[in-house]
Amino acid sequence: MKRCLTLSVVLVGLLACVRADGPALKPGDNLVTINVPPVPVALAEAVERYSHNRPAAFDGWHPTRREMLVSTRFADTRQIHRVRSPGGARFQLTFFSDSVTGGSYQPTSGDCFVFSKDKSGDENYQNYRYDFATGETTLLTDGKSRNQLGIWSHAGDRMAYGSTRRNGKDVDFYLINPNNPKDDRLLCTNEGGGWYALDWSPDDHTLLAAEELSVNQGFLWLVDTTSGQKTALTPHEKTELISYSGGQFASDGKGVYVTTDKGSEFRRLAYLDRNSKELSVLTAHIPWDVDEFELSEDGKTLVFVTNEAGISVIHVLDTASGKEHAISKVPPGIISGIRWHKNNRDVGFTYSSARAAGDAFSLDITTEKLERWTEGETGGLDPGKFSEAELIRWKSFDGLEITGFLYPAAKKFTGKRPVVIKIHGGPEGQARPAFQGPFNYFMNELGVTMIEPNVRGSAGYGKSFLLLDNGMLRENSYKDINSLLDWVATRPELDADRVMVIGGSYGGHMTLAVSTFYSDRIRCAVDIVGMSNLVTFLENTADYRRDLRRVEYGDERDPEMRKFLTRIAPLTNVDKIRKPLFVVQGANDPRVPRSEAEQIVKALRDKGTPVWYLLAKDEGHGFRKKRNMDYLLDTTVLFMREYLLN
Repeated sequence: MKRCLTLSVVLVGLLACVRADGPALKPGDNLVTINVPPVPVALAEAVERYSHNRPAAFDGWHPTRREMLVSTRFADTRQIHRVRSPGGARFQLTFFSDSVTGGSYQPTSGDCFVFSKDKSGDENYQNYRYDFATGETTLLTDGKSRNQLGIWSHAGDRMAYGSTRRNGKDVDFYLINPNNPKDDRLLCTNEGGGWYALDWSPDDHTLLAAEELSVNQGFLWLVDTTSGQKTALTPHEKTELISYSGGQFASDGKGVYVTTDKGSEFRRLAYLDRNSKELSVLTAHIPWDVDEFELSEDGKTLVFVTNEAGISVIHVLDTASGKEHAISKVPPGIISGIRWHKNNRDVGFTYSSARAAGDAFSLDITTEKLERWTEGETGGLDPGKFSEAELIRWKSFDGLEITGFLYPAAKKFTGKRPVVIKIHGGPEGQARPAFQGPFNYFMNELGVTMIEPNVRGSAGYGKSFLLLDNGMLRENSYKDINSLLDWVATRPELDADRVMVIGGSYGGHMTLAVSTFYSDRIRCAVDIVGMSNLVTFLENTADYRRDLRRVEYGDERDPEMRKFLTRIAPLTNVDKIRKPLFVVQGANDPRVPRSEAEQIVKALRDKGTPVWYLLAKDEGHGFRKKRNMDYLLDTTVLFMREYLLN
């Protein structure tokens, strides 16, 4: 197989080569292809405008000035920029070939910020300090292990962060002074890969930390920042799976604000007293998940975001009276990354929707004035012509109601429209009415209707729904897609004979499963970094992730579970995959290793089933570099033209 892959590399030459039927693009030497036809220049030119989306994301406020850091892309990858006023210019600060994440200002003077970056998608994130006075960056971590960005102390003299430095598996806590990287010490060791530092107490003597065992179970701990001694803040329940996520100390340090699903289907905002351990629910009247929250600098106001059928709603809560109200000035969409400015008035966040690529906004909580700080580009296309998401519902095989979002083909197309079913990852992800970026080409130019289902196991519909695909229940989520295909067949505007399935990560696994068990109901499929066998996936995924994933998929070391997972694996049932498949993989993926892609590609080639394969040597869990994303879009459209639309 290795020799075959080597021979399939298309070497770099001229940008275009002349073929009998016209010029075609050549992929770069960082891309390995098998059976992928040359991309006609005309096709690439037609698709190009849809690849020029440039969203921006809010990263954080300057501590003393009303200016912010944002992440956006002006070249091949996302970098950190500074914006000094609403609608102001984006001034680029970092310049790397790999994407940069984070952007956390020093919290007292703002003379520097800390950011994170990996190498070619390997997810071994390293932390760096950017100095505004010199423009220089300094490596803060060991250059090898996987490190979390971390959180600043209130005094601004230390950061607490998690790292796998000790053994590559467990996430331990470290303290570092970013102004003096040599002042870096181990605070405490932990067992497991789901540990996160959440907040410092007002006096900086205690760290609030989360231990996540699964999406359904997590605990909170207090860590002494001098001795490293850990004390459990929440009980380790044995009768109920309870999740505690997020966390911030109250301004007096006597309690913490958390989100938890204790006693509820949904994650609610609550206050937990440090001494009595009494939990007081603050949002019992809201039957939706609280996605995130943050307490103002003066401790008087909590701002939080609920996920209401996929739409984000900002709420404001007075901590003294407990009174809460929703903010109506923000249009329907998705909100993330909320952060208070120290002026106790402005809240910054990222906003996106089906017709908005993503931008940094601020909201004055006192006046409810909404200000837009960046304006993401859409390649000159009119975003008002992009498809709006429509909520759809159908009954699955067992009567369970499943929902999803449908993006209709442009109105200029008539007759029954071909369908693309795009399945989210996770598995505990959630399809929401989000900006579709280059996928808008499918609806606008190919006349395709796209459906994003939220099969059982998706987040946002309660913790019972979230558990419905765990372990031995895995096949039931596959059946939810089969029921969706039944629904498609009832719709006079949709063509049930022309259906393609596409998905990434767990969505890629679902894509392979649908290709396996419902091959006669689809035309073709695109699997992006998906698992072809959950047993081999669990054996080969990164050490720090393995136990977390076993809770979801089942423990492959258990003979009965191993037998079950092997039986349902697409790789085991490769004879049933009879429709063309396009497999996409990043060579450095630590989550779903390239072996998952290459074993299914080899098996299909041995069987003579049409399969295209694209491997990016400088990517990991999905493509992040624009040139690679462009080539993937071009080849996906080529694949759709050949197998879906004909």
